[in-house]
Amino acid sequence: MFNKILIANRGEIALRILRACRELGIKTVAVHSTADRDLKHVRLADETVCIGPPAATSSYLNMAAIISAAEVTQADAIHPGYGFLSENADFAESVERSGFVFIGPRSETIRLMGGKTTAKAEMISAGVPCVPGSDGILPDDEHECLAIAEKVGYPVLIKAAFGGGGRGMHVVRKPADLIGSIKIARQEALQAFKDGSVFLEKYLEVPRHIEIQVLADEHGNAVFLGERDCSMQRRNQKVIEEATAPGISPEQRAEIGKLCTDACKRIGYRGAGTMEFLYEGGRFYFIEMNTRIQVEHPVTEMITGVDLIVQQIRVAAGEPLPFKQEDIKITGHAIECRINAEDPFKFTPSPGIVAKWHTPGGPGVRMDSHVYAGYRVPPNYDSMIGKLIVHGPTRESAIARMRTALDEMIVEGIVTNIPLQQMILNDPTFCAGTHHIHYLASMLDKAAGGTGDAH
Repeated sequence: MFNKILIANRGEIALRILRACRELGIKTVAVHSTADRDLKHVRLADETVCIGPPAATSSYLNMAAIISAAEVTQADAIHPGYGFLSENADFAESVERSGFVFIGPRSETIRLMGGKTTAKAEMISAGVPCVPGSDGILPDDEHECLAIAEKVGYPVLIKAAFGGGGRGMHVVRKPADLIGSIKIARQEALQAFKDGSVFLEKYLEVPRHIEIQVLADEHGNAVFLGERDCSMQRRNQKVIEEATAPGISPEQRAEIGKLCTDACKRIGYRGAGTMEFLYEGGRFYFIEMNTRIQVEHPVTEMITGVDLIVQQIRVAAGEPLPFKQEDIKITGHAIECRINAEDPFKFTPSPGIVAKWHTPGGPGVRMDSHVYAGYRVPPNYDSMIGKLIVHGPTRESAIARMRTALDEMIVEGIVTNIPLQQMILNDPTFCAGTHHIHYLASMLDKAAGGTGDAH
């Protein structure tokens, strides 16, 4: 087991990693920007290193500064959390070459699965169902592009081959709009991800977003830990996640889960990962793999009792998984609400000092957050300040617990999105589990007095 781990992240995930390290008896190094001196995990870590000014490009994305901090503090391994450098194959390779362990997949695996077209090709070879689309990146020839779209069938979706978050993504409903949309998508992808490559897929009208959590070790073992439904999202950003997904049968779960674990074994995957799918008409369609821990990992932990961060660390240290697939038992239902420092309906950020901070409690309630009364939320990073998670024996009981927990939570000094979460938890369509990835946009449009047409 490692003696010392450097945590290359900030906020709630950095604190979550620190807690796992303490449980395992591992010393911690917290790297931080000048804006993050007062983060909770920075105060609690065994050692701290300031790696730069507030801008992420000069601190949390500064590979050389992070690796230098690991060298100075004589850390054994680096945990990247999520976001920032967590899926950067060059960073993982640099960490490995510098003599440290990267707590995540090998750099070549990240590179393979980081490209949506190469990942899709790999999954097709592994027998995982995929969304019909182009065979790889779209060519420069406009006539070829039109022919590919015609074969797939309109509407189609143009997507950036390297990237996410909805950037470089465009829905095209007729041939006359295709070439113009491809040009715009390429430009957006180039600006956002420094690579203008795009590909094309069939556009599914009202799919749900369902993902499978996997864990794999270096010894050829892989398991899946059920699925999560992340369909309640705005502009491709998740707002609420839950596990298990409403309406997925045990047989469906077992079938798609085995396909995912077989694929992990095929590519030699190591660590925690998530296979993301669109689900429509009773069928799963693979879209991408996240080669890191997810923001929403707590809902899986709540229904399985497996500490995913601890398992990440153990697997990275070369240990075999301590359980087999038949040992994974799913119990009850869990829901996570992302608590953001932002206007609940305009979505404008709300940085500033948190004057009052009271988190809810009671059976089955968990709060993952780095915030405390007096903490200043900086304007430099993502607006998420915490994750409220509940677990109950049924989906209905989990919804009831989440409503109570949201009512109990007190945050003063900044604006949060709690009113939006309360509105969702009381929405009949959400409560029925019949929402889809475009539903929240429609719901917000109706609330604002619009037509409610999500498309």
